[in-house]
Amino acid sequence: MAMIHFILQGKGGVGKSLIAALLAQYLQGRNLEVHCFDTDPINATLTGYEALDAVALDIMSGDDIDPRRFDQLMDAIIELPAEAHVVVDNGASSFVPLGSYLLENQALEVLEEHGHSVMLHTVVTGGQAILDTLSGLKSLVAHFPATPIVVWLNRYFGDITLDGKRFEEFKIYAECASSFHAVISLPHRKQSTFGRDLEELFARRQTFAEAQGSDLPIMVRQRLTSFWRDAVAEMDQARLC
Repeated sequence: MAMIHFILQGKGGVGKSLIAALLAQYLQGRNLEVHCFDTDPINATLTGYEALDAVALDIMSGDDIDPRRFDQLMDAIIELPAEAHVVVDNGASSFVPLGSYLLENQALEVLEEHGHSVMLHTVVTGGQAILDTLSGLKSLVAHFPATPIVVWLNRYFGDITLDGKRFEEFKIYAECASSFHAVISLPHRKQSTFGRDLEELFARRQTFAEAQGSDLPIMVRQRLTSFWRDAVAEMDQARLC
C-alpha cells in the first residue's frame, strides 16, 4: 500500500515546506519511490526543489480557492503504485479549504479503502507562534482522531516551552498523545554558523545530497552533513516508512 503524508498547519511561516522537503529527501534516501505535490497557491516552495520533482496543483479559480480542484490530487494519489510514498505540502491559506475537503468528502477514508495508509504531519514552533501552532495541532486531532499524527518540533524561533514546561509536559500532549505517531525534534544549532548555512541551502532549494556533492566550502558541507545526519536519526526513530 502507498503511504500518504499530508503536511498541515494553519500558521504560516513556521516551516511546513521545510518539513515537506526534509521528509521527501529522507524517503528518497531510503530508495523509496516518492511523489511530491504542492498545494500552496501563494508560495509553492516545494516545487522549487528540482531534485524532488514536485507537482504544483492549481487550486485557484480566479481569486478564490476551488475545493473541487483537490479532486485532481485524489485521482493522482489513487493511481500511484502500491509501494509509493506521497508527500503533500500545503500552505496556510489552503489549510482550512484542504482540511474541510478531506472531512466533507471523507477523502482519507477513500484513500484507505483503496489500500493506502495516511499520516498527518504538523509543525509546533517556539516563539510568538507557539500558541497558534498548538491550536493547529489541536484542530487536527479533533477533526481527524483516527489518523496518526507526526508532530515536528521546530525551535528555530525559540524554545518550545510554556510556563517552564517542555512540549511533552503540555496539556495537549497529555490529552492527545494517543493520536501522535511520533514527535520529531528538528536539530537545533548555532544560528551564526549552522543556521546561516541552512538558510542559504533552503533559499537555493537545494537538497542535502546536492550540497554534499557541490563545491561549497568544506566546513559548510561538514555542518550541513552533521545537521542532516542528526535529522535522519530523528526520522529513523519516528518509523516514517
